[in-house]
Amino acid sequence: MEQYYPNHSLDKDRHQPNHDIVMKGRKNIEITGVKHVESFDHEEFLLETVMGYLAVKGSQLKMQNLNVEQGVVVIEGKVSDISYLDEQYGEQGKGFFSKLFK
Repeated sequence: MEQYYPNHSLDKDRHQPNHDIVMKGRKNIEITGVKHVESFDHEEFLLETVMGYLAVKGSQLKMQNLNVEQGVVVIEGKVSDISYLDEQYGEQGKGFFSKLFK
C-alpha cells in the first residue's frame, strides 16, 4: 500500500509545513498551514498562514473546525473571495489592516 502514497521525506527537507486550500462547492473551505487566526466574523476571516496572511471573505461564514495543533481551519458559508495580503501590495494591505484595527 505504501507504493501508492508519496514518501514524506521531501517534506522533512522543507522546514515549512504544508499549506493547502481545498474548497468544496464554494460552501466549505479547508485551510492547512494556519499558524494563527487573527480575526473572524460572519463576513471575513483573517488567518496567518505559513505563506503569509490570508483573507477569506463571504457571507454567513462560520468556523466549523479549528485544530491549532495541526494548523487546520475549516470554514462554512458562502465564500466570495480568497486573497493573500502580500507585502508587494503594501498599500492595499495597509488599508485592510487599518480598517481592521480602527
